[in-house]
This record gives sequence, C-alpha cells and structure tokens, in this order.
Amino acid sequence: MAFLENILGKKDGPIKSYKDFWNWFQKNERVFFKVIKEKGNIEKCFFNKLSPKLKELRDGFYYLTGMFNKNTAELIITADGIIKNIVFVEELVNAAPLIVGWKFTAFKPALDIKDVNVEMSGFIFSDENISFYSNDNPDYPDVIDITIIHNDLTEENKSLIINGAYIFLDNYLGELEFAVSIDNLSVIGKDKAQKELIPIEKLKAYLMWREKEFIEKYEGIRHHIENDKYSGFEAESKTGNSLLAVINTDLLEWDSKASHPWILIAEIKYDGKKNNGIPDDETYKLLDEIENEILAVLNDADGYLCIGRQTGVNIREIYFACKDFRRPSKVLFKIEQAYSNKFGITYDIYKDKYWKTFNRFVNHV
Repeated sequence: MAFLENILGKKDGPIKSYKDFWNWFQKNERVFFKVIKEKGNIEKCFFNKLSPKLKELRDGFYYLTGMFNKNTAELIITADGIIKNIVFVEELVNAAPLIVGWKFTAFKPALDIKDVNVEMSGFIFSDENISFYSNDNPDYPDVIDITIIHNDLTEENKSLIINGAYIFLDNYLGELEFAVSIDNLSVIGKDKAQKELIPIEKLKAYLMWREKEFIEKYEGIRHHIENDKYSGFEAESKTGNSLLAVINTDLLEWDSKASHPWILIAEIKYDGKKNNGIPDDETYKLLDEIENEILAVLNDADGYLCIGRQTGVNIREIYFACKDFRRPSKVLFKIEQAYSNKFGITYDIYKDKYWKTFNRFVNHV
C-alpha cells in the first residue's frame, strides 16, 4: 500500500478547520508561489486547487492573487461584499501561519485616491470624473445615503457606468468599508445632480465622521425584551396558504431602532404539505427548539433583539435586529450545519437602520 501511495500521491485529508486548510496550503505553497511569480497558468495550477479546499470549509470565500513584491506572493481572501461572509474571511486570514514568501490579506484593501484608476469598455473611473453628495432625510437622520456622479453617464451606458462606479468605490474605500458603511447608494450623470458636487477624495473623511457620530449617539443603548408585549398576526399567502406570525410589537415602536442596524432573517424549510404549509406538532416542537437554541446565544443583553417569527408555506422565518453582524453570522452557520440533515436552513444579514423590513407588521399594530 505504501508503494502505491508513493506512485499515486497521498490523498489529502478532509478540510474541517482553518488549521486543516493552512496545513494543506503549506504542503503546496512552493508550487503555488512558483506559478504566481512566473506568471504561469494561475487558474489551473492554483485557483482550481484552492477553490475546492475553501469550499470544504464553507461557501463564500473568494480570492485574488499576485506578487506583492519581487519576493512575496499575496493571497487576498474576500467576502465579495456579502455581509454574512465577512467574519469567516477575518478568521481564516487571522489563522494563517507565517510562511516565508507569502502575505495573506483579508479583503481588498483601500487605496489612495491617486492610485485608483479603473478603465472599463473605454470609460475611465477616477477622481477626475467622479464626485458625490449626501442626501439627508429628517425622518431617517442616521441613514447614510450617497449619490455618486459620473460625468459621462447617459441612459445608454448607465448599467456599465454604475458597475464601474461600484468597482471604483470598492478599490477606493476598501472592500470591508464599502460593504458596511453606506446604507443607500445611487449613481447618476452630472446633468441630473441636484446638489453641489463634492470631490470624491473627501468621501472617506465624510464616512469616518458619520460613523464616529453614529457610535457616539448610540453607544451603550440596549433594549430588554422580557416585559415586552407580543401580538399574533394571520395573513394569507399568494397561494392561499395561512401565514402565522408572532411579533414583539413593543419593540417595533422603539425610538432607537438605528442602534441595532443589522437585520438577521433565518429561514427554516420544513415539509408542511399535509397541513397546508403549516408544520405538524412534532415539527413545530423542533422548530421552537432551534429558535430557542439561537435565542440562548443571541440575547438582548448583548445587543441581539428577537423581533419575532413567521410560519407558513413550509417556511419558518425568525427575525432579529442586531448591534453587529459577526456573531449572528457564526451562530446561524453552526445552526445550519447542525440541522442540515433535518431542515433546509438559510440566513441573510443586511443593514436596515429603521427596520423597514417589518413595516408590514407596524401598519397593523
């Protein structure tokens, strides 16, 4: 058997942890370094080997590579701007060992404005033809709503220019900052501008100021839900099935919603065909156990507010408003893995400072 292993090569063990991944990487890093430095077939000789190993950890890792300097290759692991992927990118890179000749980076880094010059289909994206202004809404004072102006945008090239502007901001602000700092973003042509244009190089400073202001305003604010009132809601889906919801209606009237700006929605898919989309008693009990398991680690004292749940059409949705997105990402990933043999579990995390997601419940309070 040892003879066959020497001929065929030892089969890699499963990748179940960050340590497993980096052990595998260290065994192969000289080959990877050589193909990057010599500008060989990076797709075939590096990415096609890297991708399946990362997927063994979880979906949601993306990557870039190149020579950082003449003696150092850089591997950038990115989240592709997806909020629930961010914490895993950070953990993976933080777990990386020191390897001579390698630099490991979490997220595409921010660049100096003078170094950001994107060209797409003959159009240039730089500080010379891009500017911005902020849109202020007194009803939603904490929302960061930015309009980007590109001098060459027309109706004909609109989608291309918008895509290029996003790439420009991703490079200028850095992937992480771009993903978490702006609530609403629009891209228009210069002829549509309604306010005085601000040089794009001032956007970083503006966002830093808004973030500092936001933290000072909401630092330490918590809401304890033990005495809150809950209301039941019943509706009918488009297919005619019942939708049943239990919602913390006191919480929806809270005047400090923006202090918990991250919305978590967990979806648990079950088989409710025999009961018009509603779970049977055994399934209902297990769904409640999963919800209680989540509540045990995402609690109000730590800044995670359970807004309620909705059940029907073969799906249980559980709603949270959160102070941050990192812990919820990890908790729901563990839940997803733990119950994958019983339910289809998915989750999403996004910013919604005024909880507009739940307006359908507020209007019926």
